[in-house]
This record gives sequence, C-alpha cells and structure tokens, in this order.
Amino acid sequence: MKMAAPVASKAGSAGPGSKPPLPELDFRSGARVEELNKLIQEFTKHDQREYDDQRALEIHTAKDFIFSMLGMVQKLDQKLPVANEYLLLSGGVREGVVDIDLDELNVYARGTDYDMDFTLLVPALKLHDRNQPVTLDMRHSALCHSWLSLRLFDEGTISKWKDCCTIVDHINGATNYFFSPTKVADWFYDSISIVLSEIQKKPQRGMPKVEKVEKNGTIISIILGVGSSRMLYDIVPVVSFKGWPAVAQSWLMENHFWDGKITEEEVISGFYLVPACSYKGKKDNEWRLSFARSEVQLKKCISSSLMQAYQACKAIIIKLLSRPKAISPYHLRSMMLWACDRLPASYLSQEDYAAHFLLGLIDDLQHCLVNKMCPNYFIPQCNMLEHLSEETVMLHARKLSSVRSDPAEHLRTAIEHVKAANRLTLELQRRGSTTSIPSPQSDGGDTNQPDDRLAKKLQQLVTENPGKSISVFINPDDVTRPHFRIDDKFF
Repeated sequence: MKMAAPVASKAGSAGPGSKPPLPELDFRSGARVEELNKLIQEFTKHDQREYDDQRALEIHTAKDFIFSMLGMVQKLDQKLPVANEYLLLSGGVREGVVDIDLDELNVYARGTDYDMDFTLLVPALKLHDRNQPVTLDMRHSALCHSWLSLRLFDEGTISKWKDCCTIVDHINGATNYFFSPTKVADWFYDSISIVLSEIQKKPQRGMPKVEKVEKNGTIISIILGVGSSRMLYDIVPVVSFKGWPAVAQSWLMENHFWDGKITEEEVISGFYLVPACSYKGKKDNEWRLSFARSEVQLKKCISSSLMQAYQACKAIIIKLLSRPKAISPYHLRSMMLWACDRLPASYLSQEDYAAHFLLGLIDDLQHCLVNKMCPNYFIPQCNMLEHLSEETVMLHARKLSSVRSDPAEHLRTAIEHVKAANRLTLELQRRGSTTSIPSPQSDGGDTNQPDDRLAKKLQQLVTENPGKSISVFINPDDVTRPHFRIDDKFF
C-alpha cells in the first residue's frame, strides 16, 4: 500500500488551516526581533543625515580655516613638519574614533554645542624612513604604551623640540631627551591660541567664528560657527610612523576577517603615538600606540548592518555608562572587531540581522565587564580594562543588564535623543544665515563658482567615503590648494 508524503503537515506550510509563523523573539527580553530591527533603522535614519550643498560648503569652509590655521602654526617656530600629512576622521574623540581616555574631556553634546564633529591627527614628528618593524622604548611603560627618545631623530629636530621634552641624564654623562605628550600639548594649545588671536585681528568676509577653544587634557577642541552650522574639531598632536610596531608583529600571523578583502600593505601602512598614558604611567613621558589608520581600512570590510548596530549600541552606552568614565566607545569598537574575527562573514553580512548584532554587542560588553577583560584588537596581550576596580565593573555590568532586559525602550530613548539634537540644529539653521557662505579666501565677489565646485566635490567625498582615511597634504606657503588623499586615491 502506498503512503502519501506528509507535505501538508510541514512546519511553515501555507496550506489551509496552517498557523501563521511565530514572530522571532529575543529570549532574554521577550522583544520582537523585527521591532528591534525597525528601531535600529529609525535610529540610523536620524543619526546619518544627508548634506545639501550649503552644508557641504560650510564643511569645506571650516576645514579650510583649520588647515590655514595649522599652516600658520608651522610658521611660528618651524616645529611642525613643513610637508605634513594629517588624518581626518569623522566623529570627535568622545565618539571613540581614537583610543584616548575621556576622563579629562569636557562634555560636549551634539545639538547643544555642535552639529558635526571631527578628529584631526596632526603629526608633531614623523618617522617615515624605515621599512623594518619599528621598535619602541617600552621598558618604562605598560603594554600599548611607550616613551619616545629623540635619539631616533637628527640634531635639528632635537634642537627644535628639546623645550617640549623631559631630560634624563645617564651615568655615562649622556643626556637623553624624551618627547613629552603634556609639554607638546601645552605648546600646541599656546601656538593655536596665538594664531587664532592674530587671525581674529584681521577678520575676512565669510571667515568662521571661533566659538570655543579649549584644552581638554592633551587635546585641543575648537568649535567653529560657519553659516548655520557648528563644527567641532578635536585636534590631537601625534607622532607618525610608517611601518608596523614590533610589539604587534604576532597579530599579523593570525587569521582575520579582512583577509582577502584588503591587502596587508593597506592595513599596516603606519601607526601613531597619541598623547595618552596608562593608568599607572607617567603622564609627562608616556604615549599610547594608536592604529587609527589601520582601523579606517578595516572599517571598509564591516557590513552595514553591523555598523548600524554598533552606532545604536554606542549611542546607548555613551549616555548610560558616562559616570564613572570607565568604558569608552573605543572599547565597543574593539569588541566589534573581535566579533568580526570570531563570526562567519556570511552571518555578519545578513542585512536583517542588526537586532541580533546589537544584542550580541551588549552581551559582549557585559561579558568583558564581568570578567574585567577587554583585549586590544592589535595587541591582544594588552587588557584595556585591567585597571578598573571590581566595584566599577559590576556597577556598569548591572546597568547593561537593564539594557539587555529591555533593549527596545533604550533604543527609543536613543532615537529621541538624536531627534532632539537634530531639532536643535534645525532651529539654529532657521535663525542663522540662509545665504551662501564664501570661503575664507573669498572677497565676496564672483568667486563663489569655484567654491560651488568644491562644495559638490566635498559632498561627494563625504557621502561616498564614510569613515575612510582622508589625508591632506598642505604647503604652508599656499594653504589655498590642499591636496586630498582618500585611502590611496588622490584628488
């Protein structure tokens, strides 16, 4: 006797009388995954704004002003390299674009204090002539940190910078000059202040208004008013190296999510020392290794759905874990990179998995807190949470537990915050200028046509290259003609 195959009884079949598929739920919170995905999409819509020609021109005007200012700083005492290469990052230091502690930074809020924020890494010294792995003096420092002796540089460099060094005399009578991050930051702030004072004595039509200049620890924060926009620039004095540090060589031996997507040469093209010290380090001498240029390259290999989840999670934790300042968005970025190494690319590329990624990032962060362990992505033997007290990590872990219990509500709060910031920006724009903003070099005549072309070009660069490495080569004697490099493309 033949028996028919039980096709009609299969789960999910669309036959008469079959039950509709159950919604996918998050086991911990009971939230609908579909609802979480929609909330993340709504957050992304409000967080990532489109720039019209007017805003693009304002961005260009602010950038032009900052680079002109740095050209004048170089001319003050010739300390900065004449041909310098800056790294311009979208997002301020408070957004975790570089690994710098947030404890000493004043609190700025988007909408209230600024509309757009950038981080600009400005090399005070460059060491670009070495092909072999760079060996740093880490004898006095915690992992991921180093002192920098000017013995690596020529006599002219030592002469120019020795007033920004701490001096160590050896038994044999030799004197060693160690480049001091705090003294360099003091010099940089004083030099910028002098230049801005001179600029403001001879204001030009269309020149941005300097609304605020503050030294936040070793960072100089400048807020510019340009037309109806306020731009925050966090300017960070750094030491720039070509090549790769010897302490991170073992990382290159491992398998990574970016293998086959970008070349190793792109990833290891250079690194920085940024002015930040370890928990027990000596602030006057200790610098922190930064792989900001590499991170820009790696970001190109991360799916849009994971980036959306990361941005939403970052918005939640910045508010929730702000006191005491133990967790920064950079820790979350490191966890995301580790997740990319751990999970299959086919899973991370799923467009409708943003909710799963958000919940996973929260789980990862809570796991790191409970275990007081967050390895640096490039130097895994460096635990970035090692210095925290048990009381602090458990306090933050409990706060994250409340997020994990009701992620939908915390997403709605993040959405309301970003919408409120956008409303403040729109209100300022309505009260501000609605006419075209000429660049600082414009005399207000018929020179707006080139600015229009620049605005369109800049808008195209911003929209087509989110988060990419934007380097600018400037001749201090002709700051009106910057040369852009986005990754390896020149403009």
